[in-house]
Amino acid sequence: MTTVASGVRSSAVWPVLIGVAALAGAVAASIGALSLADALSATGLPDPGPVTTYGLPFVRAAGEIAAVIAVGSFLFAAFLTPPQPNGVLDAGGYRALRLGTGASAVWTVCAALMVPLTVSDVSGQPLRQNLDPLAVWSAASLVETASAWRWSAFLAAAVTVASLPVLRWSWTPLLLAGSLTTLIPLGLTGHSSTGGAHDLATNSLLLHLGAGALWAGGLLALLVHVMRGGRHAGLAARRFSALALWCFVVMAISGVVNALVRIEPADLLRTEYGWLIVGKAAALILLGLLGWRQRRTGLAALAADPESRGTLIRLALLEGVLFGATFGIAVGLGRTPPPPLAAQPSPVEVAIGYDLAGPPTFARILVDWRFDLIFGTAAIVFAVVYLLAVRRLHRRGDAWPVGRTLGWLCGCAALLFATSSGLGRYMPAMFSMHMIAHMVLSMLVPVLLVLGAPMTLALRALPAAGRGDPPGAREWLLAALHSRVSRFFTNPVVATVLFVAGFYGLYFGGLFDAAVDKHGAHVLMNLHFLLSGYLFYWVVIGIDPAPRQIPQLGKVAMVFASLPLHAFFGVVLMGMKTVLGEPFYRSLQLSWHTDLLSDQRTGGGIAWAAGELPLVLVMFALLIQWSRSDRRTAQRIDRAADRDDDADLAAYNAMLAELARRDGSSR
Repeated sequence: MTTVASGVRSSAVWPVLIGVAALAGAVAASIGALSLADALSATGLPDPGPVTTYGLPFVRAAGEIAAVIAVGSFLFAAFLTPPQPNGVLDAGGYRALRLGTGASAVWTVCAALMVPLTVSDVSGQPLRQNLDPLAVWSAASLVETASAWRWSAFLAAAVTVASLPVLRWSWTPLLLAGSLTTLIPLGLTGHSSTGGAHDLATNSLLLHLGAGALWAGGLLALLVHVMRGGRHAGLAARRFSALALWCFVVMAISGVVNALVRIEPADLLRTEYGWLIVGKAAALILLGLLGWRQRRTGLAALAADPESRGTLIRLALLEGVLFGATFGIAVGLGRTPPPPLAAQPSPVEVAIGYDLAGPPTFARILVDWRFDLIFGTAAIVFAVVYLLAVRRLHRRGDAWPVGRTLGWLCGCAALLFATSSGLGRYMPAMFSMHMIAHMVLSMLVPVLLVLGAPMTLALRALPAAGRGDPPGAREWLLAALHSRVSRFFTNPVVATVLFVAGFYGLYFGGLFDAAVDKHGAHVLMNLHFLLSGYLFYWVVIGIDPAPRQIPQLGKVAMVFASLPLHAFFGVVLMGMKTVLGEPFYRSLQLSWHTDLLSDQRTGGGIAWAAGELPLVLVMFALLIQWSRSDRRTAQRIDRAADRDDDADLAAYNAMLAELARRDGSSR
C-alpha cells in the first residue's frame, strides 16, 4: 500500500510544481491587465499589445517560482537531508540537486524572455518589433530593468551549468549561494530602487526576496521529497520548520518596512496599490498560520509514524497554492503604479534616499542615525548569537575568555556605527566620509571580529552529531573550514591580494565612478571591505582554526608587506587632480560641499594614516600569540620531562660527557 501511494504521489510532483507556477502567472497577468490603464496613464506610454501586457507578468511570476524551486532544491540537498558517509549525495539529495538544475534552466529561459518583454513594455512597442536579438541586446543596456533581467539570465545559466557535474555534498552550499544571487538584480530595480527612501526600500526588498525564496523554495522541495517517499523526511521537515519560522519573521518585518516607504497608511484602503499590499499581507498571515498548523500536526504525525505523511502533504500543498497566489500578487504589485507622493523629493533624496541636515559635524556623526537594514541588522544578530553561545558554554560549566567576547562585541558595535550612524548617513554623499567608513569596515571591524574567535566558539557551543546521526551545523562548519575553497582563500598571497588590490581596483580602475550612484554597488563595496579584511586578519592574527598553518614570522611579513601599499594608495589619492565620482557628487547640489578635490585629498590622508591603529592592534595580538605559543611549547616539554624523569636531558648530558671523554682520549 505504501509503495503504491508513493508512486502515485511521485507521479504528481511535476503537475504540482507546474500548477503553482501557472497559478502565480495567472494571478500576476490578471492584476497586470486590471492595472494597465493606470500604468499607461502614469508613464504616458502607448499600449505595447496583449502579448506584453499578459505575457510579461505571467513569465515573470512563473520564472520567479522556478527560481525559488532552484533555491529550495539546493537548500534541501545542502542542509535538509544528510549525504552518504563518503560525502556523496544520497538518493534524496541527488534528486533535489537535479530538480534544482532543471528549475535553474527554466529560470534562465524566463529571465532571457523578460529582456525583450521589458524592452517592449518600456518602449510601448509590440513584442514582434523587439525580436531581433542584436537590437534587444543593445536596447537592454539602455534600460535598467532589462539589463537586470539580462544579469539574472547570465547568473542562472552559470548556476545551471555549474550544477550539472556535481555529485558531492561539498558543492551544494555554493550552488545555494549562487541561486540566491540570481535574485539580487530583481531587488535592485523596480519601485524600491527609485524615489525617496530607496535605500530602505531596496534593502528591505533584498531581505524580503531572500527570505521568501528560502521559505517557498524549501517548502516545495520538502513537498516533492515527501511525495516521492524519500528517506529522512522527519529530519528534513524539522530542519525546514525551524528555518521557515525565521523566514516568516524576516518577511513580515521587511514587508512592513517596504510598504511604509512606498505608501502612506491612510492610502492602504483607498488605492489599488494599497489593496494589493493588504492582500499580500493577508496571504503572508495565512501562510504563517498554516506553518504553525504544520508544526502542530504534520510534524507530530511524522514523528509518531515516519510513514504517516498525509497531513504534511495536504498542508504543504495548501501552502504551495498560497505561495503561488502570493508571488502573483507581488508581481502584480510591481506592475501597479504606487500613489503619488505628497511632496517631490530633493535631488539628494532622489540620489541617496534621504536628505542631509547640513555639513557633517561631530554631533551629527554621533546622533544623526539612519539604521542600515542589512549591515545594522547583521551587527545586532551577530552580537546576540555570540552572547547566546557564550551563555551556553557557561551553563555547562565551560569558560570563555572575556577578552574575546569584548573584541567581538566591539567589532559589532563598530560595524553598526560605520553603517547606521551619521558616518553611514554621510558616506554616500562625501568621499571623505566614504573613506572613513571604508577604513573602519576593512581595517578595524575585521580585526575586532577575528579576535573574537567566532568559529572556535561555534565549534565548542554546537552539539556534535552522535555516531550514526546525520551531520549538523557543527559538521557543516568543520567541512567548510577544511574545504578546498577555504584552503585557497587562506593562502597568504590570495588573502593579501584580495585585501590590497580592492583599494586599487575600485578607485583607480574606474569601478568607483561607475558604482558611486548605485545603492546596490555601495552594499557590495561594504561587503567586500568586510570580507576581504576579515579574511586577511584571520590569516594574520586569527585564533580560529585555519586550513593553513603559517609561522609567526610569515604573519609579520604579511602585515609589513601590506603597509607600504596602503600608504602609497593614500599618497596617490592626495596627489590626484581628477575628482572620483565628480558627476554624481555635483548632482547632489550640496551648497556646503563644493570643493570636491579638497574633500578627496582629505580622504586620501585618511587612507594614508588609517593603518596605524590596526597595525598597533595586530602587532600587539601577534606578540601575545607568539608569547603564548612559546609558553605552551615550554609547558609541553616540561610535562614530557616529568613523565620520563628528564630522559631527554639525561641523554643529552650523557652525549656531552661522551664527547668530552673522546676529546680527552685523543689528546
